[in-house]
Amino acid sequence: MRKVLKWAGLTLGALLIVGIVAGVVAHQPLPKGKTGAEADQLARKMLLATGKEAWDSTRYVRWSFPGGHHYVWDKFREYVQVEWNGKKVLLHTPAQRGRAWEEGAELQGEAAAKRIRQAWAFFCNDSFWLNAPAKAFDPGTTRELIEAGDGKQSLLVRYSGGGVTPGDSYLWELDEQGLPVSWKMWVSVLPIGGLEASWEGWTTLETGARLATRHKIGFLTIEATGLSGGGSLQSVGLGQDPFLPLD
Repeated sequence: MRKVLKWAGLTLGALLIVGIVAGVVAHQPLPKGKTGAEADQLARKMLLATGKEAWDSTRYVRWSFPGGHHYVWDKFREYVQVEWNGKKVLLHTPAQRGRAWEEGAELQGEAAAKRIRQAWAFFCNDSFWLNAPAKAFDPGTTRELIEAGDGKQSLLVRYSGGGVTPGDSYLWELDEQGLPVSWKMWVSVLPIGGLEASWEGWTTLETGARLATRHKIGFLTIEATGLSGGGSLQSVGLGQDPFLPLD
């Protein structure tokens, strides 16, 4: 699929409120680090810890994200099914085109285009929260090594283009194995910088890819549910191909 950043953006209104409140006391300037081999090495350590090669070999992924968004993603064909509140969109992600239904009736014209745009924005945001580490080397990214006073190293990933909200930056805190523990966000949809979210609730797909399912931001918890993934439709609990209308 074409590399997308995200609407990392935080589609949940509650999250925006949390960010604004936290920003009153916790706004931080975007740090400046050092690009080059050391930063890239730390990023590769993160990819190894999260099973990037296994993720690339995972064809189907199914999950639900807060806000009532439900996904079936065929990564190989670059198709995604997005369902929410009685609406369904089948989307070809590189072209951002597809078909849309509401309460079982297919939409046409601008009504369909509107739903497809909504589904695309939801998918950009929610798939980024699902596996942002895998996008550390996407086109348009730069990686910087941030040195803390205690000798600890963090990884800053900047996104300069593509997707829904280019210009966002994320500072990863990693454990000794390179597995993400948390990140701090400098994103265009929030008026403050440095809002921190945990990366926890790690689960391993049948392919070996590791994904975090839970993020705590202040008193708010964002949790993906129903997560499964593998090489067949059966591995995500489906008996038939949902994307036949696009073929």
